[in-house]
Amino acid sequence: MKDYDVIIIGAGAAGMMCGWQAAKRGRRVCLIDHMRKIGEKIRISGGGRCNFTNLYCTAENFISQNPHFCKSALSRFSPYDFMALLDERGIKYHEKQYKGEGLHDKAPLNSQGQMFCDESAGDIIDMLKKGCEEHGAVFQRGTKVSGYEKTDKGFVLQTDQGDFTCQSLVIASGGLSIPKIGASNFGYELAKKFGLNIVPPKAALVPLTFDEELLEKTKPLSGASIDAAVKAECGQAFREGLLFTHRGLSGPSILQISSYWREKEAIEINLLPDLDVLQALKERKNKTPKQQLKTVLSELLPSRIAGLMLAFIEFSDQRMADLSDKKLQYAAELIERWQVVPKGSEGYRTAEVTLGGIDTSSISSKTFEAKTVEGLYFIGEVLDVTGHLGGHNFQWAWASGFCAGSVV
Repeated sequence: MKDYDVIIIGAGAAGMMCGWQAAKRGRRVCLIDHMRKIGEKIRISGGGRCNFTNLYCTAENFISQNPHFCKSALSRFSPYDFMALLDERGIKYHEKQYKGEGLHDKAPLNSQGQMFCDESAGDIIDMLKKGCEEHGAVFQRGTKVSGYEKTDKGFVLQTDQGDFTCQSLVIASGGLSIPKIGASNFGYELAKKFGLNIVPPKAALVPLTFDEELLEKTKPLSGASIDAAVKAECGQAFREGLLFTHRGLSGPSILQISSYWREKEAIEINLLPDLDVLQALKERKNKTPKQQLKTVLSELLPSRIAGLMLAFIEFSDQRMADLSDKKLQYAAELIERWQVVPKGSEGYRTAEVTLGGIDTSSISSKTFEAKTVEGLYFIGEVLDVTGHLGGHNFQWAWASGFCAGSVV
């Protein structure tokens, strides 16, 4: 029997931050993970450089049935607090610059403030691991938990490496996204066993797919990209890059909107968000009346994307002079409010995060302890708190891990 003050299940971003803080307080900490490699989600993020936080991270950047839940933790551990840890360890980092116009101040608001390591995401993994080990925390890797029960003194865990006991049990097992690096439903199942509710999980920050009919039109565009504004039926909108794929749509704007999109709903895409398209077409009609509409649109849009739009316009061969205001309006609305109904998403295989999770109404927003189970804590992605793209989900991991680690 291996006895600890604190056992953390899941040695990812939230788990290691929690372990580090708890061990600093003199607690005997063990981090158990069923994978041999720890922190893999950190390692693969941001193209290997880890988009570890966002300078403008607020509660408005998160989706939850209780939008106020994340406020306390985010206020107690900010992006600057995490960057201070990097400074202490000599880890260099930078803010990503927007490439659209070559000028950072022209970046869409939600693409600003994204912080990355200069060198490697491995620097952050090493920092967290060393932070834990320097204060005596131990890692139990490649260990599968097969059972758990509450006792008068805390918890007993049954694993394939023997039994473990602890006073405080922290669940930092994450969600269902990217199963190839170890994602599982462990945290949800444990929560249900202890009587906690689960907000149905769903793949989020994920590419969207088309049905065969629409895919037939868009497949030739695979690899084409454009700066676009995308809006869901709920009214939420994002302005960032959009990418056509052989399955449908991806790119930052699509990943963002996927968290708000619901099955059978349409998304609205503005392919020229900086242009009043109707006004531009009217001006071209006056200046170049002999040009065909298809020529004008091919000058306004990237050629392949223009070709897609033209497939929806029967009168594209007509001269500008011959087009009525009604036809110009139709063409403008198609480009500014292209309505697309995705068939679905690529699912957890490529999703960056999981929407939904453990209902936060049963969790303390200050300590992350379950209100009905003394000594049981939940942090990170396993909770019903899902951030926008751009470093917000990592900031939630650091904040929730820090706050729980300060009390367990």
